Amino acid sequence: MRIRSLELRSRVVVEGFWSGIHRSPYHGFSSEFSEYRQYARGDDVRHIDWRVYARSDRYYIKKYEDETNLRCQLLIDGSRSMKYGSNPEFNKHTYAATLAATFAYFLSQQGDAVGVTRFDDKVCDYLPARNRPGHLRRLMLALEAPAEGKTTDFGGPLERIAQMHDRRGMFVLLSDLLAPLETLSTRLGMLRAQGHEVVVFQILDPREIDFEFDKAAQFTDLESGEQHFIDPASARINYLKKIQRHLDAASALCQSAGIDYFLSPTDRPFNLALYDFLSTRARRAAGPARTGTNPNVRSAT
Repeated sequence: MRIRSLELRSRVVVEGFWSGIHRSPYHGFSSEFSEYRQYARGDDVRHIDWRVYARSDRYYIKKYEDETNLRCQLLIDGSRSMKYGSNPEFNKHTYAATLAATFAYFLSQQGDAVGVTRFDDKVCDYLPARNRPGHLRRLMLALEAPAEGKTTDFGGPLERIAQMHDRRGMFVLLSDLLAPLETLSTRLGMLRAQGHEVVVFQILDPREIDFEFDKAAQFTDLESGEQHFIDPASARINYLKKIQRHLDAASALCQSAGIDYFLSPTDRPFNLALYDFLSTRARRAAGPARTGTNPNVRSAT
């Protein structure tokens, strides 16, 4: 996070990921990744991806683009609540933007089309999924915009996004989900009904999860502006119960809709979040039998 350039930051994460996939906990991952398969005798050596070889010291064949082409739209919550951060160097929005940039950089390297949509109570910025020279740079510039929105509203923005995309693709939502979940459930269900794949990363600051504050202080709601004087020692137990109920509800609604859900505190390394994302792609590309539940959902606990 000390690297100021978002594009360079995402490149460092991706290159570090590739250099470490042959070590635990990534051992065996590449052979399962849907974009590649391990080289076998008789394969045309012209299809070896030498960049992957340079990073992993293993030979992999990149599948033809028509087999692996993906259209991915990154949905970034730009509401005021995303501006919170207990770490003075970055906040939730900075973390979400870096994670989105990491996904974008990785996918663009595979020849996939990536776009970005920033929203709060409306769609603020929209860049359609493309894979052409200069597009990644424009995407990075869009992600660098600060969170200056108002309240989070999943209703209007996600409905508008669903209307704008008639071709099947993948949507990756990065948000703290600190809003009523009923509307979110309806809108994500709409995207799934249209045949889109949906992945949700709930971005929270560690203090929002454990409420480990030391002293009584004035707490300000970033979206409403309301202020409350709170003693953490007396409020912690009740707060932890409420936040856990919210996390469980978010996980459950994703599971019921066949959506992959990941809780990503802002102290979680980006390479692990990238692994979660790519594991999702690998599982779905493998075509597992669909049932009434989704075993890939990560627990909020």
